[in-house]
Amino acid sequence: MTGRIVASDADVAEGMVWLAAREPRFARVAALTGPWPLRRREDGFGALRDAIIGQQVSTASASAIRGRVIAAGFDTPEAISAADDEALRGCGLSRQKLRYLRALAGAGIDFDALRTLPDETVMEVLLPLPGIGRWTVEMYLIFALGRADVFAVDDLALAEGARMLFDLPERPKGRVFARLAEDWSPWRAVAARGLWAYYAAMKQREGVAP
Repeated sequence: MTGRIVASDADVAEGMVWLAAREPRFARVAALTGPWPLRRREDGFGALRDAIIGQQVSTASASAIRGRVIAAGFDTPEAISAADDEALRGCGLSRQKLRYLRALAGAGIDFDALRTLPDETVMEVLLPLPGIGRWTVEMYLIFALGRADVFAVDDLALAEGARMLFDLPERPKGRVFARLAEDWSPWRAVAARGLWAYYAAMKQREGVAP
């Protein structure tokens, strides 16, 4: 079972109402930020390709490299597998990312099937791939598959947002953060959207880009 799917702004709004009733601090967040963004994207090979491209580079650099990769026609597993290393590196890909993309392209993942698999099974399918860590799979579950009850305890912006919102002495980590987020089930992915929005709003107040 996949559980509830967040597919529209209305779904996010429903989760916001539930969270505000459960935890008044989320009502404060909503008053500060307004509606929390859906940020859904198409699932499939392209979503994970882009996640790999975006690792350890700025958003602008990732966008530029992605644009070159797509313009060169390397937008499918078949095209990545058939391309020579020089052509791929000419798009701005490092040797490591090239290796990750080839592994992803050659994995034969049935992305359509992932849509109906439980969260942990999706983890089991994707985590063995080089360059795909737990955070990357969590982002795929939240934004590409729309899972409503997924959270990312290792996300620094989420941890900092929670620290500020709950007046914690330090950023929550690991099991401590997971226990805190348990109270937000079955809408943990919407709670994450709220914490990201809160983090961005507070950083803008401080004059620092999020």
